Amino acid sequence: MLMNQILSRDNLILALKRVERNKGSHGIDEMSVKFLRRHLYDNWDSLRENLRKGTYTPSPVRRVESRNQAEEFGC
Repeated sequence: MLMNQILSRDNLILALKRVERNKGSHGIDEMSVKFLRRHLYDNWDSLRENLRKGTYTPSPVRRVESRNQAEEFGC
């Protein structure tokens, strides 16, 4: 099943390492990447279960506009 592959431990670790390597920007929750690993460790069981059940509700995304986007929309 695809969802099992997506939610596998190996996939989580791969995605986490990619975000850490890219020094990903924090989201609207202001959590920096250096705290993400611990947060996932502490909350992974409930996050995974909510994703499986379809009850997970993500936080809003922080919008970052590039200069080209602002010019395109007349901002």
